[in-house]
Amino acid sequence: MVAKTLKVVNILIHVFIYFYKFSDGGGIGLNYGLVADNLPSPPQVISMLKSRNVARIRLFEPNHDVLNALQNSGIELILGTLNADIPNIANDINFTKNWVQTNVVPYAPTVKFRCISIGNEVNPGDLTTYMLPAIMNLNQAVKSFGYSIPVTTTIGVYLLASSYPPSNGDFSEASKPVMQRVAGFLGRNGYPLLVTAYPYFAYASDTGEIPLSYALLNSTEVVVRDGDLRYMNLFDAMVDAVYSALEKVGGGSVEVVICESGWPSKGNGDFTTIDLARTYNQHLVTHVLKSGTRKKPGKNVETYVFAIFNEDRKSAGVEQNFGLYYPDMTEVYHVNFN
Repeated sequence: MVAKTLKVVNILIHVFIYFYKFSDGGGIGLNYGLVADNLPSPPQVISMLKSRNVARIRLFEPNHDVLNALQNSGIELILGTLNADIPNIANDINFTKNWVQTNVVPYAPTVKFRCISIGNEVNPGDLTTYMLPAIMNLNQAVKSFGYSIPVTTTIGVYLLASSYPPSNGDFSEASKPVMQRVAGFLGRNGYPLLVTAYPYFAYASDTGEIPLSYALLNSTEVVVRDGDLRYMNLFDAMVDAVYSALEKVGGGSVEVVICESGWPSKGNGDFTTIDLARTYNQHLVTHVLKSGTRKKPGKNVETYVFAIFNEDRKSAGVEQNFGLYYPDMTEVYHVNFN
C-alpha cells in the first residue's frame, strides 16, 4: 500500500513539473520557417518535433499543410499574419472574419493556439496607423467565433532607442506612441508581446565592446552592472531592456515572449561556426528552462529558437544557416531540449 501511494505521489509530482514547465514559459519552442523548396513534409516534421519533446512552434503565416499536421499533436502554436494583410485586417472586419474562418476555426478544436501575431517585426512607418486597429479587429473576430486566443504583434529589439544599461530601455520616439497604445491593449487583456532578440547580431556588429562569452550565455563573470542587478549574458539584458521600455509606456504588466533567437552556423566567417551556434542555442535552452532574467528572476522567458531548418530560398549567407536541421532532417548540431 505504501509503495503504491509513493508511486501515485511520484506520478503527480512529474505531472505537476510538466504542467509547471509548459504553462509558465518553461517549454522551449522552435520557429518553423518555410522559405525553402526542399523541406520534408509537415507530418514528418511534426513527428520529429514530438520525438524531441518540442512543446511549441511558431508559424510565420498560415500554412494549411502544417496546420493539418499539428492537429492532435499537443504542440502549441503561435500563428502569424502576413505584414501585407495588416491594412485589410485593420480596415475590413469581413476580411478579418474570413481570415479567422479560414485559418483558425477549422483547427481550433484540435490545435492549441498560444496566440496570433499581427505581422512580424512591424516597424514604425506605413503600418503604424494600422497596428492597434488590426489587433483589435482580429481579437474581435476571434471572439466572435467563440474562441479565446490572445492577439498580439511581433517587434524587434531594435525598436529600442536605448537599451544600455537594461533599466534605460526605451522605445524610439517614432515607435513610442504606437507602442504605448499597443501595450495598453495587451496589458488590459493579459496578452503577451512577441519580441525577436538576437545577441548574435549585436555581437557581430560590435565585437570590440561585447565579449563573446557574454553573447553566448557562458560568461563566468559579471559584464554589466545596472544598479543592484548584475548581468552575465546579453540575452537577459535584451529582455530586461524591453521590460523597462514597456514600463515607460505604461505596459509594465505585459509579458515578453522571445519568439525568435538563434545563432547562424555559417555565413560570416569565424563568427558563425557550428560550435558557436550549438553553444549559444544549448545555453539559451538551458537558461530559459531553469531561470528568468535578472529583472524577473522568478519568471521563465518563453523562448522560440530560430529555426528548425536551414532555408535555401533566403538571402545567401547567415540567413540561410540558422537551422538546427538540414532539409533531409539530419542535425546540423545537437541541442538537448529537456
